[in-house]
Amino acid sequence: MHHPEHPDLAEITAAFAAGPAIGPIEPLGQGLINDTFSVVTDKGPFVLQRINPRVFPEPERIMANLEALAEHAARSSGIGLRVPGLSRAADGAPFVRAPDGALWRLMERIPDAVNLTRIEQPHQARGVGSALGRFHRLTRDLPPGRLGLSLPGFHRTPDYLARHLAARPLSAWATGGDEGPVLRACFDFIDARHGLAQVLEQALEAGQIRQRVIHGDPKLDNILFHREDGRPLALIDLDTVQPGLIQHDLGDCLRSCCNRIGESPEDGARAAFDLDLCAAILDAYAAETRDFLGPGDLAVLYDSIRLMPFELGLRFLTDHLEGDRYFRVAFRGQNLRKARIQLDLVADIESKEDAIRRIIASAFAAGSSPL
Repeated sequence: MHHPEHPDLAEITAAFAAGPAIGPIEPLGQGLINDTFSVVTDKGPFVLQRINPRVFPEPERIMANLEALAEHAARSSGIGLRVPGLSRAADGAPFVRAPDGALWRLMERIPDAVNLTRIEQPHQARGVGSALGRFHRLTRDLPPGRLGLSLPGFHRTPDYLARHLAARPLSAWATGGDEGPVLRACFDFIDARHGLAQVLEQALEAGQIRQRVIHGDPKLDNILFHREDGRPLALIDLDTVQPGLIQHDLGDCLRSCCNRIGESPEDGARAAFDLDLCAAILDAYAAETRDFLGPGDLAVLYDSIRLMPFELGLRFLTDHLEGDRYFRVAFRGQNLRKARIQLDLVADIESKEDAIRRIIASAFAAGSSPL
């Protein structure tokens, strides 16, 4: 059961309390960050995962956060959302150190669970909203100070903007070439929205919103649905669970789910924000959260929805200017294309501002209760 890049996976599995593997250990999923495998032991199916130290330099902090979340979830019944349990090692730690120093964890695999590649039906959109709303409901009384920062600086849009502006001189040579008009159009678009980068930071400083526990990456890939009846079961990929702003979570979820063409479509496709999907997701989300989100939280929701594609567009564009150091690309110019898609999405959201504000007001109006 060797894997070419790793020590003996069977030995690592056997070091956990779940016991030795009773079958082949197979690669699992298409994750871009951690190495993930499917394992079955006498205790059931599990997910074996190596935390990528280049992305997460302090993996022990991630595991401490996951422990805190799992303990909190075990005390919170009736939320309707699973948090995968952790198998402990012989020494009681929630992870095993391999001889090469890598940190491995073993988590229960939720049965009858599937991912969706795209939203096809309204009930799936409602499931997305319910899953994220239940996560925020589950963690609303988990003090954010109990968790460490697994990704310091994550979603600090003013910092991403500053880095972008610092990278622009690198592109001076290119603005006269084929990319020139595209880059200048992107720069002009961003320059007209410098104030947007500050919106949530200013609301936080003013006490209008507050830090809570966030998922950090609530895109469609990270929501599990029941194979048969389609109900949402769990949010996975919990490495970015940390203190933050739930407006980032909700904005990023809507960004990824309501843009039907995705982040990297074929040339010629235009990003558009689907209002029907937005309404279905927000209605279900609000049913779980309207009793603890206040007027200050809701006042910045529209700006949060356009902020997240703006932030991601900034990050793609900066990476292009810096030579594609962070995001994996298949060809030179892919990050620039991805940046344009996100900025197009910002523009489309802005063109639908009145409709989006009506959807927010309707979703959070008093009335219906959590499902």
